[in-house]
Amino acid sequence: MNTNNKIVAIIQARMESTRLPGKMMKNISGKPLIQHVIERVQHCKIINEVIVATTEEPKDNLLVACCRGFNIKVYRGNKEDVLERYYQCAKLFDADIIVRITGDCPFTDPDIIEETINHFLEHDCDYVSTSYPYPTFPDGLDVEVFSFNTLKIARNRARLLSEREHVTPYIWKNKSGRFKIETIRYERNLSNKRWTIDEEIDLQFVRNVFYALYQEEYIFKFLEILEYLKSNPEVEKINSGIMRNEGYQKSLLLDRNDNAIKA
Repeated sequence: MNTNNKIVAIIQARMESTRLPGKMMKNISGKPLIQHVIERVQHCKIINEVIVATTEEPKDNLLVACCRGFNIKVYRGNKEDVLERYYQCAKLFDADIIVRITGDCPFTDPDIIEETINHFLEHDCDYVSTSYPYPTFPDGLDVEVFSFNTLKIARNRARLLSEREHVTPYIWKNKSGRFKIETIRYERNLSNKRWTIDEEIDLQFVRNVFYALYQEEYIFKFLEILEYLKSNPEVEKINSGIMRNEGYQKSLLLDRNDNAIKA
């Protein structure tokens, strides 16, 4: 893999959310959620550019204004077809390698991002992630890295609703023969830990951790969060009862219903 290729982090984000409307602008330690995510991704120095990919919906005007306020470029695309949004964004910004980050993950760790990118470069993969097929990191530390060509193939061939909405399922479901796929694993399985924001109780959990660890101009890391939660188990219990990847599971149900209708 040519290390001179342009590496672009694309953070998908939008204001609309069934369970927690407007979550991208929720205040966490004095900054909106999306700003924390951007700053943590920017701390990964091997990324050439960071872009926020949102929708054309008027509801996202505030998000766009916020991002542009701290000089982050924004791409606005299809609301439902997130795969198409990613493809058009990557194409517009001449991305050779795409780092996929979701905007509801305020603990995104730049060291884990860098490790995932380096693995991708060193092993000449089509796709590398921390979460598929079997996650070992907490939910909310997900990183996916793939080539523009891999994204283009997925965009042209993916047909299921779940494959279009969640960007990468077509890729990691076709690992036999079509794509070279590898996974970054942690030494222990911590996949039952929930560090993402979909519900109000997730926000409460995140605010507790930020209150304890956040400092301006300092990026606290994965292991520091683990150590804090070890000493404060009551904080971890706040949102421990929510299923991982609930949104994707709902999309799979829609796949089945759609196929049943077509049949």
